[in-house]
Amino acid sequence: MILRRIFLGLVIGFSLAWVMAPLPVRAENPGDKAEQFISSLASQAIEALTMPEISKHERENRFRVLLADNFAVKTIGRWVLGRHWKKATDAEKTEYLKLFEELLVVTYVDRFSSYSGENLKVVKSLVNNKNDAVVFSELGRQGTPPVHVDWRVRTKDKVNFKIIDVLVEGVSMGQTQRSEFSSVIRQNGGHLEGLLAQLRKRVG
Repeated sequence: MILRRIFLGLVIGFSLAWVMAPLPVRAENPGDKAEQFISSLASQAIEALTMPEISKHERENRFRVLLADNFAVKTIGRWVLGRHWKKATDAEKTEYLKLFEELLVVTYVDRFSSYSGENLKVVKSLVNNKNDAVVFSELGRQGTPPVHVDWRVRTKDKVNFKIIDVLVEGVSMGQTQRSEFSSVIRQNGGHLEGLLAQLRKRVG
């Protein structure tokens, strides 16, 4: 079902592995800057979200801040909805983006409570153009081969990056979400309300 599968791969890649390989202090090129962005985000997340004494409510609030600062949530949300975005009313768009963000929050925060120090090693980066780059990493799990997790990031000023997609073993989580959302909408006669109803249940 969509509510159980939609973020599984993304959660594996993002919220179970926050110990990164050391990187140079100074970033000399866009690829280095993109790698440092992922590394810095990891440090912030583990410091802010894995302390056992904080409440779930506080953990959710802290993650919302990290999400807003580091993920292009609206861009991702619009792309995931695909052609249905243009058909939606202004009210539907507003509710959808709010529910989409809340789904990210509740999914990630639940996973942070089970963090146990898995190791994510940044391997390299590839600069696609002046604004986009991919940071390649490996998620180390004891006794099993590493999982390849790639981060697509985007910048408008060559300094501040936002995550726009995560690929786990080559599978785009954005594309997976897009397919899942489209399937739910199709099963509900092409109406966005069917998807909104499911999202409301998940975040309620």
